Amino acid sequence: MKTLSCGILVLNAQQELLLCHVTGAWHWDIPKGGIEPHEPPRVAALRETREESGLDFSDRPLLDLGRMAYRPRKDLHLFAVLTERFDAGACHCDSHYTDTWGRDRPEMDGFEWTRFDRVHRRCARHMAEVLTQRLSLSALLLQLQQQTAA
Repeated sequence: MKTLSCGILVLNAQQELLLCHVTGAWHWDIPKGGIEPHEPPRVAALRETREESGLDFSDRPLLDLGRMAYRPRKDLHLFAVLTERFDAGACHCDSHYTDTWGRDRPEMDGFEWTRFDRVHRRCARHMAEVLTQRLSLSALLLQLQQQTAA
């Protein structure tokens, strides 16, 4: 059985996506994580985004992008939100893990706005495929802008 990871694509009008640096790894990722039993995907995505970046979008309309294949044993359920460009350095990760040496480490240790055309260079292969081949970030931005204007 596949596990499900839920997250939010945080976009701004300058054609940038918020990415979080995965502690101890080379790659960057979106704020996302596992869903709890009986937890709706939207609630899981909001919780994971709050835990991994400190951002709370619970009072904002989220565009539901649905469930999609991600890795052999994991699917994604993604949402998207349009926000003003803010200082990504103000983000913080409240979720931690214990590393091999027994140290308490945050899951994410850096945050940045990444231009759409650079996302594939920052993310691991499977996430890059989702963000650049299965989805069009530019089309998604346009859809969010139209949704906001309506």
